Amino acid sequence: MISLAVDPFALVDQIAALPDDWHGAGSVSPAVLRALVRHAAGVGRIVQSVETGSGKTTLLLSQLSDAHTVFAVDAGGSISKVKGSALFNPRTTTFVDGPTQRTMPAHHFPHRHQLVLIDGPHGYPFPDLEYYFLYPTIDTGGLLVIDDLLIPTIARMYEVIAAGDMFEPIEVVEANTGFLRRTDAPLIDPLADAWWEQGYNRSYYQRLISPAPAAAPGSARANGWASRIRRRFGRA
Repeated sequence: MISLAVDPFALVDQIAALPDDWHGAGSVSPAVLRALVRHAAGVGRIVQSVETGSGKTTLLLSQLSDAHTVFAVDAGGSISKVKGSALFNPRTTTFVDGPTQRTMPAHHFPHRHQLVLIDGPHGYPFPDLEYYFLYPTIDTGGLLVIDDLLIPTIARMYEVIAAGDMFEPIEVVEANTGFLRRTDAPLIDPLADAWWEQGYNRSYYQRLISPAPAAAPGSARANGWASRIRRRFGRA
């Protein structure tokens, strides 16, 4: 279990007392911080953790983790504010400064992670890029946390991950922060194709390998498929 000199929920109260505009890049809510403590306790000892983005979660994870790595830029003072806080533990934390679009592909990840938090650049496909480099490093039973699900492209990424076998959804806080647990399902090879192995695509793949009898042209079923395709791709 987590072993801290201070009660972790008391630490959350101290972090939550910081103003909402503590830095200019946005912050998670106290409810998310408390969920981080709860779910991290369920994992056990957090030997290695990593997050993209920096802020109040960095203060907390610097205390929960034996070794925490942060990929971020100092947007709105998000790194400098953390480094200047009395709540920050600099002995456990390493910053990789720069856009994750450049730093993550160049980084070697030698460790398994018990906790991964994705909250860096939010435009598509940047959270997906971060997930690509981090998902192979997550230990069985480890946590994957994805913030800002209210952004539609991030919500879709969460849905794809949650539908698969590798991660079990365990909680969504305030409809915006998703917590998932790594299962013991085999890793999908990051250098393979394997789209047919992903739960999000499973029903489509099953239709390909076990197609229903063809519908007669002009039938209600045929017209229904045509209508759905036109709606999806905007074709008249």
